[in-house]
Amino acid sequence: MIKHGIDQEALIAKFSETTAKQGEAIRRAVIETTLKALQGRELSLTNIKQVLNTVAKAASTGAANSALPSADVETLLAKAVAGMDAALEKAVQANRKALQQMIDQGADLRETQVKKALADIEKMEGTLFAALRKAADGSQASLEGPWAEVLKATQDKGTGTGAQASAAITQLMDSAQSNLRQGRVLGLRASQAMLDSYSTLVSGVLIGMSDALQQGGAAPGPSLKK
Repeated sequence: MIKHGIDQEALIAKFSETTAKQGEAIRRAVIETTLKALQGRELSLTNIKQVLNTVAKAASTGAANSALPSADVETLLAKAVAGMDAALEKAVQANRKALQQMIDQGADLRETQVKKALADIEKMEGTLFAALRKAADGSQASLEGPWAEVLKATQDKGTGTGAQASAAITQLMDSAQSNLRQGRVLGLRASQAMLDSYSTLVSGVLIGMSDALQQGGAAPGPSLKK
């Protein structure tokens, strides 16, 4: 069944049939599945939540169907989390790149939509943890131990998503302050026109980044006309 752009049955089957030595293949499959789903929709926090919840649930269901011992199942779940985290890092980067383009052209961080965009970046890591906890809470009893260990380890060390989000916000705030000092701030109408297309722009940036990754290059991202 396809849900939120994800073939749940295919992902469940991949986890069910994976051996202990194929953890890296699972991580890559989760990255690819998550990114593909994120690319197929407006990159809003609501849509990101839906994608993460769907991927985490499919991974959990597939792991529960696996014939592997508990320790190996824990490894697979950890690889799934790493894959989701890596994909979400790209979403954070896409938001940062889109906001940076707007700030470079004078958008004001005091605008309501800009504040929301920054708040959404801050919520990315929490959104990931919420999806993982939801999948763990809804999993079979056999996964209680593996999920508990994976969640504890992930929370203890933090995520790449969280690190990316903190760095992005710091960079964007610094850029915005520089604009204010130099008097490079757009009027309300011009700023609003850019902000209205923000989610679409972020989605385009993410697609460009992902295409560049597949081609082994760097993603330029779409630009805004001055």
